[in-house]
Amino acid sequence: MSASASSIGFTAPIGAKLPRVDVSPAFRNGFVEFRRKKRKLIGAVSIKCCCSDSTMTIRGSGGGNGVDKSDDWRFDAKKISVNYMRIQASSAMPFASPQSRFVSKPEKFFSRCTPRNLGPQSCESPPKRDTGIANEKDWGISLLNDDVNETRINEDGSTWYRESGEDLGDNGYRCRWTSMGGQSSDGTLEWKETWWEKSDWTGYKELGVEKSGKNAEGDSWWETWREVLHQDEWSNLARIERSAQKQAKSGTENAGWYENWWEKYDAKGWTEKGAHKYGRLNEQSWWEKWGEHYDGRGSVLKWTDKWAETELGTKWGDKWEEKFFAGIGSRQGETWHVSPSDNRWSRTWGEEHFGNGKVHKYGKSTTGESWDIVVDEGTYYEAEPHYGWADVVGDSSQLLSIQPRERPPGVFPNMDFGPSLPPEDELPPTLSQ
Repeated sequence: MSASASSIGFTAPIGAKLPRVDVSPAFRNGFVEFRRKKRKLIGAVSIKCCCSDSTMTIRGSGGGNGVDKSDDWRFDAKKISVNYMRIQASSAMPFASPQSRFVSKPEKFFSRCTPRNLGPQSCESPPKRDTGIANEKDWGISLLNDDVNETRINEDGSTWYRESGEDLGDNGYRCRWTSMGGQSSDGTLEWKETWWEKSDWTGYKELGVEKSGKNAEGDSWWETWREVLHQDEWSNLARIERSAQKQAKSGTENAGWYENWWEKYDAKGWTEKGAHKYGRLNEQSWWEKWGEHYDGRGSVLKWTDKWAETELGTKWGDKWEEKFFAGIGSRQGETWHVSPSDNRWSRTWGEEHFGNGKVHKYGKSTTGESWDIVVDEGTYYEAEPHYGWADVVGDSSQLLSIQPRERPPGVFPNMDFGPSLPPEDELPPTLSQ
């Protein structure tokens, strides 16, 4: 197997509680709508709008490992007319959720992908959008115990191959891997899967899979998933990290999407979750980023930034951030829109929660509206992730069961804990940047 096949995989470019929020927002009439659960209240009344004639919504981030069960693996996108996109001076422009018109049907995917009983068959369809990070049991990772290298040509001219092996390296490194794939006789249909598990003497363990394919219409896709167990270099605690990257591209129109998801956990409750997403459907493009950071002691930071644009020059977006600890904290955000003629509109808002039932709300917009009031109001935030260390350990049995090579007596692992401070790109972003 090549060095790249045995590597980690592709490196892609790129005290009270807040309501629990599903990983995938629902888009209703152009606005982002989140489902909320497990609320804890400080204060007596629910949050009400303080804007003059407009509605101000406090939005939640898409954390956790919830799954959107949509059957459409592409965009879920709707076309937006110029009239629809025209901004009204007194209202915020919605963030669009483009939906895909190109769909890959299972029967188009290389007949699943070779004749029955003649070799390895892929039962995978292209990746679905906005589905987060799947648990290892959903991937069906099964590594062959023996070295295998076989290929075959079927009666219809299609071909398949299957390979497996073990790579060894310094510091007790071992990578067991299995790769398989196939293609139609004319090469228009292809699929490939590579599974692996890695370990070394430091206690590092990794489980992963990479899949790719294309169909006769020219649609192509690629995804990879990894979960890692290692010793955290800052706290020396056991740490589990999970990630997923997915992308798809249409062969018939200027359309495609890409997603990068990650989750990090340590044994004392420190948790980080986030996602970066990008998509395009002909003349319209959109981006989304969000993150959640829990320190394990009750402090939490959440943020979201979304924006979109069309080739006509229309741009719009929405972002917010919240920071809380022991019932005290703040929220702030901005919704904005730019028309093709470069007319700009924005509304900024903020909240200061004092932990005693009092909330200071303030904001303004480019159309002249403004507010600055103190109200008696409840405070909602989530100080702990609804899916944390105990959950991820329970869902990582295959990762934890990886058996490393036996370490010879007197041989110790090389431990490199790096610089004294975390890298700058791992620090949480804020709206002030």
